[in-house]
Amino acid sequence: MRLPLLTLAALGVAPVARAASAAPTIAPCTTATTVCEQWITYSAGPARSMVYSTYSLTSPNASITRALIMVHGAGRNADHYFQTATAAAFLAGALENTIVIAPHFIAERDSAAPNEVRWPEHGDTWRSGGMSPTNPTLSSFDFMDEILRRLADKKVFPNLTRIVVAGHSAGGQFATRYEMANKVHGTLGVSVSYVVANPSSYAWPAAVRPLPTGDASPDSALREPLGKEGETVHTQFTYGPFDSTKVPRYNHWPAGLEDRHGYTATMSDDQLRKQLAERPTTYLLGQVDVLPLGGFDSSPSAMTQGPTRRARGEAFFKYVTETLGAKNSKAIIVPECGHNDRCIYTTDEVLPAIFPK
Repeated sequence: MRLPLLTLAALGVAPVARAASAAPTIAPCTTATTVCEQWITYSAGPARSMVYSTYSLTSPNASITRALIMVHGAGRNADHYFQTATAAAFLAGALENTIVIAPHFIAERDSAAPNEVRWPEHGDTWRSGGMSPTNPTLSSFDFMDEILRRLADKKVFPNLTRIVVAGHSAGGQFATRYEMANKVHGTLGVSVSYVVANPSSYAWPAAVRPLPTGDASPDSALREPLGKEGETVHTQFTYGPFDSTKVPRYNHWPAGLEDRHGYTATMSDDQLRKQLAERPTTYLLGQVDVLPLGGFDSSPSAMTQGPTRRARGEAFFKYVTETLGAKNSKAIIVPECGHNDRCIYTTDEVLPAIFPK
């Protein structure tokens, strides 16, 4: 059953000033304004990037036991996604023991603070570990690596044991590629899992693609039934080689593993496939996310992956679990949701994935 989405203002949750040290009475900062902004500085600086955060990233806080990092979509609206994530935390009863973070990948044309790292407005650069044009030695995945390192610092968060990296739409693209590629997983002393919601495309681990039959046929994919039948993960997918003369770059990064650049340039295909299969990931797919809305990627490369976001996710999930043997992955069809982050992330079925025990 879906809980009603309430505004945090109506719940009386208000931001408070940062305390110098942790205490059980510290209240979370829940407004997407400057009072909740924190800065992540890369190495010795001065390059830095901004996140919204419910708690300080530098003041010791023994109350925090887990973290949720929520990556925004193509609109770069980190404020909106911070509100979504904090609302979900309220519904899960997790605001007091979870630090909620929403990173902001600003574009070159956006207003920037001094030394703030920028990313190209168009293309897949920030969604796939590409390099910043203003700071060419930094990739978007380096930004997330730095956030995870801060959270794993036992001097600040001595009791934090679980981190979830989540994203919706373009943020879902970021989350799935970061899951398979990041270099800090398993090195932090804390458990890291990934929640990927409704991306338009995935980095396919092989040159095959879903054949346009069964559940990947456009007619079947667009006629999504409601009720319990529509809430079941579809499995009628077969795979085969794709004719590269039709779409020459269909298997190039970030849609596939060829011609990789940025953060993943020095990694082997086998390493990426191994990490994709081993790391714990939950794929969230809206039951009715079957229309070309919300920035749907209809490029030739994306269309090789399936006719709708839902079909693409189901086909990818089946390939990863059955062909690559992923044991720590699961898929959830989120009832009655389309391409809407708040519908997805404030649903009862999803809360345990983003706030694990």
